[in-house]
Amino acid sequence: MKTLTKQEVFDMIYGCTILGTGGGGSLLRGLEMLEKDFAEGKELNMISLDELPDDGMIATPYGCGAPIKEGEGLDPKFDRLPRLDDSPAVLAFRTLEEYLGEKCCAVSSTELGGENTAEALHIACQLGLPIVDSDPTGRSVPDLQHTTYYVHDLPIYPLALATNFGETMIIKNVIDDFRAEDIVRAVVVASGNELGGVDHPMRGEVYKKSVIPDALTYAMNIGKTLRETKSAGGDVAAALADSFDGKILFKGTIGETPWESRDGFNFGNIHINGIGSFQGETYRIWIKNENIVSYRNEVVDVSVPDLICMVDKNGEPVTNPNWVKDMEVTVFALPAPEIWKTPKGLEVFGPRSFNFDFDYKPFK
Repeated sequence: MKTLTKQEVFDMIYGCTILGTGGGGSLLRGLEMLEKDFAEGKELNMISLDELPDDGMIATPYGCGAPIKEGEGLDPKFDRLPRLDDSPAVLAFRTLEEYLGEKCCAVSSTELGGENTAEALHIACQLGLPIVDSDPTGRSVPDLQHTTYYVHDLPIYPLALATNFGETMIIKNVIDDFRAEDIVRAVVVASGNELGGVDHPMRGEVYKKSVIPDALTYAMNIGKTLRETKSAGGDVAAALADSFDGKILFKGTIGETPWESRDGFNFGNIHINGIGSFQGETYRIWIKNENIVSYRNEVVDVSVPDLICMVDKNGEPVTNPNWVKDMEVTVFALPAPEIWKTPKGLEVFGPRSFNFDFDYKPFK
């Protein structure tokens, strides 16, 4: 077991925001959540998969919805409703434990993202549980079926949901993860595009065989490299690409960003106009919460499951939809975890799963 320092946790959240590929929630809210935990004197412990008891119960909490621009709030129609003082994912976690009649022995992150990973860390802090150094996605993903749990045919249910208004519900069973996505997304839309959830309760023995090991340490190392490179005045995108088997894809300034929030997701396109050695060229990224497919001069360049990441000229991660016109950015790719490159991984999280008419091709 490793007790994480505040610096290590903040490095992890920054790394998760890079790996979030534009999604995974708000970096700022994630940092604020954990800043509060440390101010309260909470301790955060991380265990390896080997340290997780085979017979212990573990579950996967998250926030679900369409990320909003920093500083924006809920639709005024929700103003009449009471608000929780804490994350609804904490309430969802406690609700699931109550339904199961059993306490969990550890917490799993649901994806690597600035706010969603922070949610799991926050729950671990508040409940005095360790976080496991693993993850079922290795990046951020838009849909509930986009997990290694699905690839390993593990049931998503029972799952607990909690709204920001204190309402809770248990879904005892559901046909499959796709149906769960439809049901949960409907509650998201009815709840101001914000919802706390927790799913995939399972024994440690099963969990160990179904996730990506050492994922949080990987994120922490990315965040540490980002911080140290920024401090030295270096090129963050180049340092991350060089250190983590990635590739610089494009440098430019943000142009038009037509997007909409629909059905509990953000959909749209980020247009980038080239600068420097990319002068005269264009880049476009299609998003469904996360950066899913990119085009260089309208020719497909990179697609899921590989990671399309973006930082601004100061080396800060750029999340969707927090772009600003004329913002200078660098786009770079990082490789997907190997499980996503398997036939079943590509079936559920390759470009064709998003209705694109082309097959996945690794960026390098």
